Amino acid sequence: MIIDNGSPKVSLNEVVMFPFDNQSIPISHGLRLHLLQNNNAGFDREIVLKTGDPGSPDSRLVVYYGTVLKVGDELWMWYLGQGEENIWHQRVCLAKSKDGYNWERPKLGLVDYQGSRDNNLVDLLGGGHVQSCVVFYDPDDPDPNRKFKMAFQSRIYKNAMAVAFSEDGLRWTESTQNPVGYGFEIGGGAKLNGCYHLSGQGFNSHFPQSRQLEIRASYDFENWTKSSCLGYRRDGVPPRPNLHDYHELYNEVHAGEQIHLGTSLWDRGNVLIGIYGMWHGHPSNDRRLVTMDLGLVITNDALHYREPLPDFRIVPAAEDNWTEEVTWTNYGQPADSSLPVTALMQGQGFENIGDESLYWYTPWPEHLSVGIRVAAWPRDRLGYFSPFKMKGNKFRGKDLDQYHFISAPIDLEEEPARVAMNIDGLSEHSKVSVEIQNERFEPMPGYTAEDCTEPIESGLRKEVKWGEQEVLGGMKGPVRIRVNFEGIRPEDVKLFAIYLTKKT
Repeated sequence: MIIDNGSPKVSLNEVVMFPFDNQSIPISHGLRLHLLQNNNAGFDREIVLKTGDPGSPDSRLVVYYGTVLKVGDELWMWYLGQGEENIWHQRVCLAKSKDGYNWERPKLGLVDYQGSRDNNLVDLLGGGHVQSCVVFYDPDDPDPNRKFKMAFQSRIYKNAMAVAFSEDGLRWTESTQNPVGYGFEIGGGAKLNGCYHLSGQGFNSHFPQSRQLEIRASYDFENWTKSSCLGYRRDGVPPRPNLHDYHELYNEVHAGEQIHLGTSLWDRGNVLIGIYGMWHGHPSNDRRLVTMDLGLVITNDALHYREPLPDFRIVPAAEDNWTEEVTWTNYGQPADSSLPVTALMQGQGFENIGDESLYWYTPWPEHLSVGIRVAAWPRDRLGYFSPFKMKGNKFRGKDLDQYHFISAPIDLEEEPARVAMNIDGLSEHSKVSVEIQNERFEPMPGYTAEDCTEPIESGLRKEVKWGEQEVLGGMKGPVRIRVNFEGIRPEDVKLFAIYLTKKT
């Protein structure tokens, strides 16, 4: 099936329509969008990967400038570890998990660290310094040596963009074309319609010269656009002031609202969900006073981004990692401030595991990160539609239609499909009905709201029926999905997602 929502015109096995995706659901009436912070927002989140044992390559710091991917039936995490060296030297390490909470460090036996290979270091640069890495997994790549692909930064290339390839995700071979791009602090990536997209923070690529969400693209992972697409910005957009007070030493501006490290990306087929660093710079331009929450952006083409609710903190910093002992340090140098850390750093990794949606992150700056945290939501419940009561809901003496929304056109490609809902709050007084329309908003015979047998139970994937009919079949041309909120208490209903799935 193909949805006409601005995403590439490619066939999908499933279309997931979230209320916060206003290109997949462009039309609505009487509905309010709510976004949800993670379940443990405002409290100490669980540290799921702490620093390693003394003498290990991550005994001092565990930094998540990395990636979590599903490989087979396991989760693999590539992260950065710092040992006890008195210089900044982060190496790429690997951890594995079944549930996203309990992680193990496999003894890979690949790289020598302090006279031993009994560690979880992957073989990249022989254990050389890496500042950030984003990993892609292409199990169907015709070249088995390129099943895993990594974009990374290293001081070997003066932080210019480099790439490497691997058959097993453990032993990496650098591209002979490195470095493949200018300086680029990478936060995440996605492959869309055969094209790789890397999201990050460039170096003064677009005016004004501050931290912005930028995208670089490549079809072969080696030849990347040197220029970038300005995907989203938060600074200098009226009525915010345009700040030009650059730091004299680093030629950087730290004050104001900015975007740190672009965004991590979660590919849901017809929409990419992104978590970005919501940089709040102090007016003094003092970098030590920066605070940083994590915000939500979405895109349908991997190039142009938008915030469903501007400035919404989907993972707030709050008191996370806040202790009296935390100080600003510089890798073995004396502390010059006793400021508490109230800043977070995103990484690439968002997965549905069981009945939860999990997202991993760490405190920022990285030289204060002693463990990777996880934020959790009930599965796919990042936001929902619910009706709000409207006054004067009449037009020329006639009542308007009930609370509802209508999807973008979807071409089923003449294949059967099922409709299901992620929904809560249903009762005898709070109901929904689903209608299938053609592209011209006309009800399809047999699939009208009156034909719909509405779900009576709340849950993750509650299938929709029309009489005895459970499947959409024999439909030519694009269709739309209309959902009506009904009953004497429609405001009790919370609709989190609509799933349209090919019948297999």
